[in-house]
Amino acid sequence: MIRAGIIGATGYAGGELVRLLMGHKDTEIVWYGSRSYVNEQYASIYQNMFQIVDAKCLDDNMEELASCADVIFTATPQGLCASLLNEEILSRAKVIDLSADFRLKDVKIYEEWYKIQHKAPQYIREAVYGLCEINREKIKNARLVANPGCYPTCSTLSIYPLVKERLIDPATIIIDAKSGTSGAGRGAKTDNLYCEVNENIKAYGVAGHRHTPEIEEQLGYAAGEKVTLNFTPHLVPMNRGILVTAYASLKKEVSYEEVKAVYDQYYEQERFVRVLPKDVCPQTKWVEGSNYVDVNFKIDPRTNRVIMMGAMDNLVKGAAGQAVQNMNLMFGRDESEGLEFVPLFP
Repeated sequence: MIRAGIIGATGYAGGELVRLLMGHKDTEIVWYGSRSYVNEQYASIYQNMFQIVDAKCLDDNMEELASCADVIFTATPQGLCASLLNEEILSRAKVIDLSADFRLKDVKIYEEWYKIQHKAPQYIREAVYGLCEINREKIKNARLVANPGCYPTCSTLSIYPLVKERLIDPATIIIDAKSGTSGAGRGAKTDNLYCEVNENIKAYGVAGHRHTPEIEEQLGYAAGEKVTLNFTPHLVPMNRGILVTAYASLKKEVSYEEVKAVYDQYYEQERFVRVLPKDVCPQTKWVEGSNYVDVNFKIDPRTNRVIMMGAMDNLVKGAAGQAVQNMNLMFGRDESEGLEFVPLFP
């Protein structure tokens, strides 16, 4: 059995980790960490776990946790994992960080966008970016994985094949994205109150959202050059889901069949990326509660652009599900173990 500990188990991503790991046949949760609810019953925080989880919340002592766990998930705000991580912890347990502390390879860019000092820059180079469909082999041998952000996961998987195959001009990429309110976390915020969100949609982080450099970095690796793009997220009144609609100019005239062949080349063998049939646009409802990402595209010959689309559940593939997928790879398990469930509908 894989002994798993979760720091931040009472946030939305942490709660989803608990739900998924409870259904993983090779994993036992040994630590439900929560700075806000120490010594309180976990099932009193998440009543859906009543008579399922019989454990109290513990603190965020990663060194103690490393002595009793094989893998530590840190579903915490930016900066916490980096402030706690050290060589002793990494020598005892593998770490999968769901925050942004180790996603960006340039510490200056991290500090510029996140407005905090990085506390463990010595581990940035070692950390493997945990987008399984792209970095699978590196993840298998990692002891520290940077679990990707929700917007970057959906955006990168939607766009990556066409950048990699040089079919689009990366300098022309524009990403329009929508997310449900769970993406903002469980903390109380005025902007996330029911009366503020219901019957409303709004852009936020315009020209400055912190996921921008993460998307640029990953697409830059694919392009073999620096990528600068526009990324605009929007908050929509639903619990879960991300929908990405991205635009870019084509470098040459291509047919539907040629572009479809590129997507199939990258994703035909992927368990959790589904390339939809022609003219079928992804919808968040089709992936809700699952680890699937649905992608598709539409060529617009009138403007010489291609529209790339993706939909996924921000708490599963965008956070906890991807973290479990990474854990499976790191411990030599079947990549889909604990994630084989059909999306909820309706």
